[in-house]
Amino acid sequence: MNPRPSERDDEVDLLIDAWSRRLPDADLSPLDVMSRLRRAANRLSKLRAAAFRDAGLASWEFDVLAALRRQDEPHELSPAHLIAATMIGSAAMTNRLDNLAVRGLVERRPNPRDGRSVLVRLTPEGATRVDEAMRGLVAREAVELETLTRDEQATLARLLRRLSDDPA
Repeated sequence: MNPRPSERDDEVDLLIDAWSRRLPDADLSPLDVMSRLRRAANRLSKLRAAAFRDAGLASWEFDVLAALRRQDEPHELSPAHLIAATMIGSAAMTNRLDNLAVRGLVERRPNPRDGRSVLVRLTPEGATRVDEAMRGLVAREAVELETLTRDEQATLARLLRRLSDDPA
């Protein structure tokens, strides 16, 4: 009887087998999960990049535009809130906003509550691009998840949520 594809040895199994011969006293069981997570993350990064590229965006552009798009109308945030949402530094955010403004995907306007600061607003073109990227992304992700049932997907999501919770 042939094993199902998910039951055959994969690269991680072979990696663990090789290391177990070199380090027979080490518990390599964490590799069984973490190495597969790393491989899945790498695959997801490539999938995301392709979806964003098809929409005419780089990954970093999507991150900024998506943070704005998730806001209620008029889809705007201060640069400080964008920095917090995207977890990048101030200088990098300034550069990103400059590039996005030149492309017509965002616009800066004075903050009516504080004349010393600005708000960054998503333009209609920016909304179109980020929506296209998100639609492409979820379509690709759905294809990747077709090998799992809905119940398996829910179980995986629950387990990954526990694993990604910050213990602090």
